[in-house]
Amino acid sequence: LEALKRPCRIELHTDSTYLRDGITRWIHKWRQNGWRTSDKKPVKNAELWQELLDASGPHRIEWHWVKAHNGHAENERVDALACAEADNQRTHHRL
Repeated sequence: LEALKRPCRIELHTDSTYLRDGITRWIHKWRQNGWRTSDKKPVKNAELWQELLDASGPHRIEWHWVKAHNGHAENERVDALACAEADNQRTHHRL
């Protein structure tokens, strides 16, 4: 989102209902409550949620949920890339 040079209409697909619901349903209440959940606990990864909120601000985003590991080609590709990067990070962290 930060790489986009101008406001865009985006269809964003995720296999995380937590991400989709967090950004579409809960985030404004979290911010209003000082980055605390409805049960007064700190929102996990609040700084990342804030970054996502800022990055998504200029855009019109439709958030779509897709079932993970269910043959959705783009979701499978992103999963493979994420796993490869996680392996790469673990390898470099051990060095």
